[in-house]
Amino acid sequence: MRFAEFTPYDIVLLLQGLGVTVGLFLITSLIGLLVGVLWGVVRFYRIPVLMQLVTFVSEILKNSPVLVQLFLVFFGFPAFFHVNVTPVQAAIVTLSANTAAFVYVIAVSSIESIGRDQVEAARVFGLSRWQVLRHVIAPQAAAFSIGPLTALLVNQLQVTSLISVIGVLDLAKIGATLNLRTLKPFIVWTAVGILYYLAAKAVASLGAWAEKRLRAHSAFRGL
Repeated sequence: MRFAEFTPYDIVLLLQGLGVTVGLFLITSLIGLLVGVLWGVVRFYRIPVLMQLVTFVSEILKNSPVLVQLFLVFFGFPAFFHVNVTPVQAAIVTLSANTAAFVYVIAVSSIESIGRDQVEAARVFGLSRWQVLRHVIAPQAAAFSIGPLTALLVNQLQVTSLISVIGVLDLAKIGATLNLRTLKPFIVWTAVGILYYLAAKAVASLGAWAEKRLRAHSAFRGL
């Protein structure tokens, strides 16, 4: 086998892998946010059976390794149910579900942090449960949750590196391939680490900006 030097074109390959990583991260984060918030609403309305089911599923997802979940979705379910699942499909399902489980915890904590007196006062003024959720709870819960959500999304961005083990050509997978081809682990993994850092820094900065805006909007401005 002939080994080659690390070249500028390899940076292009890494950037392409970064594009795959960021794309999957955005898709799974959006799905996870929507599902997790929906689960939180189920908990808020205390819907029988559904509430217990959501709590059970979230507990399993939170307390089991993501890699095991990924293998189960990619290898286990297809073999048991006799269906075909592509690496990208397995990655989307696994990361979305895992994100939803933690978003659910954050949503529940944010909702419960709001004083019960505010909910009771809103009901006294004739607001329905949906109006209370939309106009009283949701704005404050969003302001409370943006910090933990940002930390979660930064972590989930790093978790995406696990999908390389099932063949998804993300940043980590291309980095491993280049490492085998060049035998320059210090250069390759330094470049991969820098790209992950820049992506995570962008997510953290966006979250900090959103938190600042939400808290400024919800702050008491006096009479």
